[in-house]
Amino acid sequence: MASPRFKRVLLKVGGESLLGDREYGISPMAVMDVAKQIKDIYDLGVQVVLVIGGGNIFRGISGEKGGIDRATADYMGMLATVMNALALQDALEKLSVPTRAQSALTMPAVAEPFVRRRALRHLEKGRVVILAAGTGVPYVTTDTGAALHALELHCDVVMKATKVDGVYDKNPAKHKDAKRFKTLKFMDVLKDENIAVMDNSAMAMCMENKMPVMVFELFKSGNLKKAVLGEDIGTYVATDVESVLA
Repeated sequence: MASPRFKRVLLKVGGESLLGDREYGISPMAVMDVAKQIKDIYDLGVQVVLVIGGGNIFRGISGEKGGIDRATADYMGMLATVMNALALQDALEKLSVPTRAQSALTMPAVAEPFVRRRALRHLEKGRVVILAAGTGVPYVTTDTGAALHALELHCDVVMKATKVDGVYDKNPAKHKDAKRFKTLKFMDVLKDENIAVMDNSAMAMCMENKMPVMVFELFKSGNLKKAVLGEDIGTYVATDVESVLA
């Protein structure tokens, strides 16, 4: 079997990945599907840091639009990510994958507090580390939190799991002639408002610290493993590549 392209990855999964056929909440079947893909790369010897969003339960920005104070709405969104983290932890351990959940908000009854050195030790011991509650402060997206955690935990790449199979030159939902990038230079992402990868704060942080980002479709079984093995799926965003269409 081919060797993994990346040895330690931060996997950023949107809360919508846990919806399944529901409009709201958590589908146990969808959670197990995500857990099985994580187990596939865990079995390759890849160290995994998992950051999960909370959009299937509550999204802070939506709460603010509804009249909730932005800081309060963001804290509510953080709590939603904790619920998702516990669901994924349960599914992974049912697959015999050892895990540790850490939360940026202190809640010792359900998760360890996030401590960088402790998280690194868990990774070295072969545990999947699930990080919940973002950075623990409002006005920071889970994308930016994922970029920050990837840097402080010395990950090789941020792997952003999405509903589309990579980054396109324009919105593929609106333009039938949209084309996928195979590789993409950070600066081109920041200069072109039609290209969406993560929010600009996260992208700028990754570019400044030379942290590559892999964008791929999670809903296609086996894609996470293929991306880790370096197969030509998704879009690889970095400072040392040129922007090339697939």
